[in-house]
Amino acid sequence: MPKYNYVALDAHGAETKGTIEVGSQNEAIGRVKEMGLFPTKIIEAEKDKGAAGKKSKTTAARPKAGAKKGGVLNMNIKIPGLGSGVKPKVLTTFTRQLATLVDAGLPLLRGLRVLEKQERSAVLKEIIGKLATSVEGGSTFSEALAQHPKVFNRLFVNMVKAGELGGVLEVVLKRLAEFSEKAQKIKGKVKAALFYPVAVLVVAVGIMILLMTMVVPKFKEVFSGMGFPLPGFTVFVLNVSDLIRNNILGTMGAVAAVVVVFMLFIKTKFGRHVWDKFQLVMPAIGPVISKVAISRFTRTLGTLVSSGVPILQALTIVKETAGNVIIANAVTKIHESVKEGETITAPLEASRVFPPMVVSMVDVGEQTGALPEMLLRIADNYDEEVDNAVAGMTSLLEPIMIVLLALIVGSIVIAMFMPLIYMIQHIGDEGGGGGGSKE
Repeated sequence: MPKYNYVALDAHGAETKGTIEVGSQNEAIGRVKEMGLFPTKIIEAEKDKGAAGKKSKTTAARPKAGAKKGGVLNMNIKIPGLGSGVKPKVLTTFTRQLATLVDAGLPLLRGLRVLEKQERSAVLKEIIGKLATSVEGGSTFSEALAQHPKVFNRLFVNMVKAGELGGVLEVVLKRLAEFSEKAQKIKGKVKAALFYPVAVLVVAVGIMILLMTMVVPKFKEVFSGMGFPLPGFTVFVLNVSDLIRNNILGTMGAVAAVVVVFMLFIKTKFGRHVWDKFQLVMPAIGPVISKVAISRFTRTLGTLVSSGVPILQALTIVKETAGNVIIANAVTKIHESVKEGETITAPLEASRVFPPMVVSMVDVGEQTGALPEMLLRIADNYDEEVDNAVAGMTSLLEPIMIVLLALIVGSIVIAMFMPLIYMIQHIGDEGGGGGGSKE
């Protein structure tokens, strides 16, 4: 019999490795699961040495979990990124429709085939077909989903797995659909709130470029014939105008360089930490981002735990989907605390990221044994707080952006009219003085 090397997670989320001797890769998966472990990687021992170089090619060619003997099974699930080709709204609709069909008593395979026929998105249609083929070939639904990590993230896969084990797949699918809908709703509100200030900023930059390249040079021609020195502020604006006009490529390059340096900075560990910390404390926008992060944390953890996912595994998923390094670090400490047998409350309070109300409600949830319900209640409360915070941010940013636009345009206008005002006053003084001497 061939030997297979496996990597798996135990009930506490710790990684364990070993070797088993079975007839096929599918038997290896079953044997590891019987040991109470969650397999993340299973490779035939003979292929292990050459697996690193052939891993990507083998994985791309593998159509389903039940690969041929000697293949490589890699169930490492990544967070979905750009390029999946499936919009969140489309995926949410698919999830809700599948939940409805399964709840109505339709077998999972038949439900997938029905949705495949009516799906309009070509990418999702192809993926649903592959899911149905995998399920038809003997794989579980969660294993089939795990083969498409760009579309179905770890949260999705693990909740479906918990639903399968508990026999409540339709309930879990409904929770996933609701979770996705609420997440999209919050994201849409934040985007809508930020649209106005961004639009005003773009208009301000456009007006400034137009004034500096078209209007200010005309005034410079008028000022060149004057026989008196120009005010310092006017000279500064004229110099900036010349710099932009004569070095347009250099100016654009400088702006692009600043953007690139900033992007590279936030990709570093230190830079990402600084940027994420700044986002949580920055004026006006910070409270909104903080409330969104807390809502996402509590809803994700509450949804996972209420669906039957082990707490340590749920915390690992929450960490990867946090979207903010500060929150992720706090979740890491919570994970370590729970792993040592302690409560969630202490590291939650020590992180200084979560408000006292959240810490108190989680503490009550732990003591009463209703932690999932309490987490979801916190998420609902913070969804409402996000609405209020977004409204407050919008009402605050609107006058700020209007004042900013007025300052930019007004400063250029004042700089151009200061010499004209000085010239008019000078002419008036000369006229008044000449009339007095004549008399």
